[in-house]
Amino acid sequence: MITAAIHQPGYQPWLGFFKKMISCDVFVFLDDSQYEKKNWYNRNYIRTSNGSTLLTIPTISNFDSKTNEVKIDNTKNWALKHKKSILTNYSKAKYFETHKEFIEKIYDKKFDLLIDIDIEIIKYIMEKLGIKTRTIFSSELHISETGSDRVLNICKAIGCEYYISGATWAKNNLKLEDFAKNNINVRFEEFQHPTYTQCYHPFMPNMAAIDLLFNEGDNSQEILKNVRNLVIP
Repeated sequence: MITAAIHQPGYQPWLGFFKKMISCDVFVFLDDSQYEKKNWYNRNYIRTSNGSTLLTIPTISNFDSKTNEVKIDNTKNWALKHKKSILTNYSKAKYFETHKEFIEKIYDKKFDLLIDIDIEIIKYIMEKLGIKTRTIFSSELHISETGSDRVLNICKAIGCEYYISGATWAKNNLKLEDFAKNNINVRFEEFQHPTYTQCYHPFMPNMAAIDLLFNEGDNSQEILKNVRNLVIP
């Protein structure tokens, strides 16, 4: 029985992104869908002493740009700002030294495409969280349909029997009868955010996943593993 999940690659993703990875056998990076501005492809929050701050990578894209075509606007000094913001705000975290070198290297490296930095960060976090789920890119499957038909054909292409989905978009847009006809069971899940030790109080959920790594280190794997997502009927 193969369980799959599909999600656009994001910048410094939150913990729900990685919990979805843990919950499936095959995780598909939806890299050839249309790029949406003001989404999580190029931004996310980190914890600060004053609450949180939104880190955003400036991008260059057209109306019809695919996610894997979006370029980074390197005329703006965003990388240095992001590096300083992360290193400054997590300098007091218990496991700061463990991840400091990666943060310095990733932001000293020049990336032309947004997806490249997104995936490199995701791979690092996967490694630190002990996630060994098989990953593939939707562009490798050469599926031209959109919407529900696209999701269905991705599931069929990888031969899955179970598809894990969030409910926000999918509840109103997936054609569940088509999935049933193809013997694919759809399970809607809602991430239940864990509480853990942060270097600032009070606890704030929904930060980038590096927040957990900086604060909990080797305990991060167990904390995320123990999360029980809410299954939505």
